[in-house]
Parts: sequence; structure tokens; C-alpha cells
Amino acid sequence: MRAGRVFAYGAAAGLLGDLLLGDPRRGHPVAAFGRAASAVEQVLWRDHRGRGALHTAVCAGGAAALGLAASRAVRRSPAASVALTAAATWTVVGGTSLAREAGAVGRALDAGDVEAARARLPHLCGRDPQALDADGIARAVVESVAENTSDAVVGALVWGAVAGVPGLLGFRAVNTLDAMVGHKSPRYRRYGWASARLDDLAGWPGARLTAVLTTVAGGDPRGAVRAWRADAARHPSPNAGPVEASFAGALGVRLGGTLSYGGRVEHRPVLNGAAGRPVRAGSGDIGRAVRLSRRVGWLALGVCAGARLLAHGIVTKGRTS
Repeated sequence: MRAGRVFAYGAAAGLLGDLLLGDPRRGHPVAAFGRAASAVEQVLWRDHRGRGALHTAVCAGGAAALGLAASRAVRRSPAASVALTAAATWTVVGGTSLAREAGAVGRALDAGDVEAARARLPHLCGRDPQALDADGIARAVVESVAENTSDAVVGALVWGAVAGVPGLLGFRAVNTLDAMVGHKSPRYRRYGWASARLDDLAGWPGARLTAVLTTVAGGDPRGAVRAWRADAARHPSPNAGPVEASFAGALGVRLGGTLSYGGRVEHRPVLNGAAGRPVRAGSGDIGRAVRLSRRVGWLALGVCAGARLLAHGIVTKGRTS
């Protein structure tokens, strides 16, 4: 079986597995990677960029190497190759867990239980829930759904299409390392620099594809494009900017503004401020964002699988001509 078909069948099965099963409640491979990365950090940590770069290379490189070894071990069996790709895809994508957590917060807000929504929000993002009212929580959820559509679904599929199982595992490792050490706290300002920069690089193509597909799958294509062009570059993140701006335009809402992370207040630019309305708790905005995220994920599967099949066909034709 051609490599393009292996990825297409395996990624589709993995995404379907995520839809039906979600993440395992115990023994998740990404959690095991996180524990291993923490152990490496305990050995390597110094307040130095070079040590942080070594940490990134060991952990992300190790995950990609594991994927490469596993792929080579099953390369003679098409069925095993598809199964491995499916398992890797199911392991690294997180669309169902994203939808479940967003839905849980949304239901609490719909019931008027702001305290329950505050308690659930840390499962989804790193915002300080005590600093948010009901509308602020709803906005945080919509922003997290937008950003994680790229990080937890589309970006992984892009790198799976590029590099197969090593790409899937390597991307998730890079993204996980950024969440662990890529922030600007005193401990990680220098040590996490390499992980943060590598995550920016790895996330670039997935973020742009997410923004493009959002304009296709959303209810207001012109609004999504307008917000993306006008506001994405104003966001402090080179990858979250296009994604959140296109989501804001597609949903007809305003995102961004003042937020708080662990007591640190940030004043971010407002996205789609001229045309959008504020996100409101109980308005259905969270549900609409989740449905848009789902559509974008399945479209990304089609695009990535099609691109892998096309690329493999061109390479094969070139070799035989």
C-alpha cells in the first residue's frame, strides 16, 4: 500500500477514534511524555538557553525518533502501518476532549453557575478564572477553542501529512513542551526559549491552514477574511493571531482584550472589534465555536490526506518516468 494511502486511512481512523472515544482517562501517552520531559528537565535545568535547547532536542527528537523506529518496524505490513498511523493520530489529536471541556463550561454558564464554570475553566486554558465574570469566561473558552483547533488537531494532521508517524509524534511533543516550559516565567524565560520558538515554527503551517478552513467552514467567509487581514498581526502570538481573528470574524464576535494569567495581566488587541459583538455567556457562542472547530478538523483531514496522496503520486510518477 502506498504511503499516501497509509496516512489517509490511518489518519481518518484515528480522527474517528478520537470522535468516538476521546482521550483515555488514564495512561494517556501524552501525559507519559510530559512525565518523561519533566524528568529530563530535572537533570538539565539551568537558567540558560543552551540547556533549554538541549532539553527540547532530547524530548522532541526522542518522540520523533520513536515514531520513526515504530514506522520502520511495521513498514512491510500495510495493515500494521495503517493501525500505527491511526493509533498515533488518536494519541496526538484532542478535538473531542476540547469539545467536551468547552461544552462543560458552556453548560455551567447556561445554568447560571459561574462558580462551576470557573472551576472547570483550568481544564481548558491557563486563564485566571477568578478574574473573569461569566462573559469573560465565555470569551476565554471561545479563544481556547480557536487556538486549540490549530494546536490539537490541524497542526498535527499537517505534520502527519508531511512526515507520517514521526511528524505526528514530533509535533505533539513540541506543542507539549511549549505548554510546559515555553512561557515567560522567571524559571523558563531563558530555559523555555527554544521550545517556544520551535513551537512557533512548527505551528505556522497549521495555523494558516486553520485560518483558511475557518473562512470556508464558518458562517461569514468575508468577515473571517476581513478580521484575519486586519487584526491577526496585532496579536502577540504569530500563530494564535490568524486563528483567533478568523474565528472571531466567522462567528461575528469580538475576541482579545484584557486577560489574566496567574496574576499577570495582559492587554491584548481586540480582534474583529469593528464588526463583532461581545461574546456573551448563554448566547450559544461556545457551541457555535465548537461546531466550527469540528468542521475545520474534518476539512483539515481531507486537505492533508489529499495533499499526501497527491505528493506521493507525483513522486512515484517521477521515479517511473
